[in-house]
Amino acid sequence: MFVLGLDIGTQGARGIVCDGSGTVYAQAVETFATPESIELLPSGYVEQQPGDWWAAASSCLRKVVDELRWVGSSPQSIKAIAVDSTSGTIVCVDHAGAVIRPAIMYNDTRAVAEAEECNDAGVELTDKLGYKFTSAFGLPKILWIKRHEPQVFEQTACFLHAADYIVGKLTGSFRLTDTSNALKTGYDLVDSCWPGFIEGRLGIPQDKLPRVVRPGTTIGAVSHPCSEETGLAPDTPVVAGVTDGTAGFFASGAVGIGDWNTTIGTTLVIRGVSTSLIKDALGRVYCHAHPQGYWLPGGASNVGAECLAKLFPGRNLRELDAYVPQYSPTSLLVYPLMRTGERFPFVNPEAEGFIVGEPRDSRELYTAYLEGVGYVERWCLDLLAELGAEIGDTIYTTGGGARSSEWMQVRANILNRCIVRPLTTECAMGTAAIAASKTLFPDLESAIKAMVKPGETVEPEPNKAEIYDCHYAGFRNACSSREYV
Repeated sequence: MFVLGLDIGTQGARGIVCDGSGTVYAQAVETFATPESIELLPSGYVEQQPGDWWAAASSCLRKVVDELRWVGSSPQSIKAIAVDSTSGTIVCVDHAGAVIRPAIMYNDTRAVAEAEECNDAGVELTDKLGYKFTSAFGLPKILWIKRHEPQVFEQTACFLHAADYIVGKLTGSFRLTDTSNALKTGYDLVDSCWPGFIEGRLGIPQDKLPRVVRPGTTIGAVSHPCSEETGLAPDTPVVAGVTDGTAGFFASGAVGIGDWNTTIGTTLVIRGVSTSLIKDALGRVYCHAHPQGYWLPGGASNVGAECLAKLFPGRNLRELDAYVPQYSPTSLLVYPLMRTGERFPFVNPEAEGFIVGEPRDSRELYTAYLEGVGYVERWCLDLLAELGAEIGDTIYTTGGGARSSEWMQVRANILNRCIVRPLTTECAMGTAAIAASKTLFPDLESAIKAMVKPGETVEPEPNKAEIYDCHYAGFRNACSSREYV
């Protein structure tokens, strides 16, 4: 018996089919391109076409089904499917599930004023859950649409998250979400309801918001039209998934209290396991609800591996990786933002990337960008510790950026902690564990322990860790001098 995890990222879709031991039998990746019209948006605006997500996802699904048949199994052997995608992205659909406008992405910063309005109206909720709304959240984006695109707002039957839209394409139902995705749209994770201020104070009718269930809950089945398009067996159960950051966390193998994971995809997401809520009055940190009753505090930065794709297009990154040991530590200080605005470890919609120092060549510049992401990661962990989170000596890591052993070593030296990469680093593996959590296993923890296999472990190098301590202090000072914090 198999489960299928489908990850819809910023740049494409990835599907993994595996069994209860975590052995992968089929996998596929499909990228999608951003139309030129989307690229010409004003500064701070980031949009994508949900139709492009589904085109990539359906192609990806066809490939994994074909690969599964090639190894002698049928699509009927898939017992459950789960989907993850970006957190805070908003999709407007009509009653038939048709998209009304391009999706407003998680890293879009247009809704700064609306975020403050959400904080004013929802102070009881934010005090309870210990976070603040920012422009990265879904609810301010919905309010922005109401204020600036009233016709779109009226036409919208339901405001969905990215994963919800893909689930709708799988099942034909466009009215459901999970607690993980619903957090940034203002869902009350303590009392399990949409709070009254959303409709009463902000004027967003509750019937325009999806019904919320826990991750792993069966919410539908593959429809016959979807079966014909993708090759999936009709009536295959589809279960509620999670955000990509949460999926990356589950894919890491981190399951114990004090375990933390960093997912390095287009952006950097940090999450850990806690017995209690970790609250942050400035809104940099928020807590997801673990399906088994724990809390998952963490946050998401706007930096990550995107800087490598943008600045080193067409380059063989594995070749550049080979030079990293001889160039690190560099004397450069890089904040690797590729667009305006940061949300973690600080909130500043005007922050921009910078370089202090002059690189000798592209190899040193490449190494410095790896270091810059590492400095941001350390800052995030330091902040979490200041807020009362317990952080162990081992950091688990997933996402595309975790495939580089050289980058793992740089990060281990900057963090002065051991870094462990699972055998399969992709978010789709964590989503597969969600799919298995109530089908092949009694709960999620059992699924993760059985399915996530350990891979490479990297220890910090003491001499380089000491140098990075000094450079990290300089990095923090460089940010302070620019009044980012």
